[in-house]
Amino acid sequence: MARKGLAIDSFCAWDGETLVLNILGQPGAKQDAIGKVKGDQLKVSVTAAPVAGRATDHMVRFLAEEFGVAVNDIQVVFGRFNVNKQLRIKSPRNLPSVIRNHLSHEVQTG
Repeated sequence: MARKGLAIDSFCAWDGETLVLNILGQPGAKQDAIGKVKGDQLKVSVTAAPVAGRATDHMVRFLAEEFGVAVNDIQVVFGRFNVNKQLRIKSPRNLPSVIRNHLSHEVQTG
């Protein structure tokens, strides 16, 4: 059974041990990179072309390395064929600075 996306008021939030990310994908970029926050989405650029979900697959592999998890630990909740995506990352070992900074700010103000 497909799980509906978690409604979050930011680009990232914890759901237990799982990090939920709202992503604005940019396929066909010069390099793979985690970019800046755009509203309630985190911009993630990948070099893969947006053909048959290949850019999303490439993004998942890139993010698995960035977060220190296996590819199978990242679930694409929605947006496999769209630039707007939601991902669930199970028990990430590493947090990129933009996410770590945001989450520590949430804890301080929450």
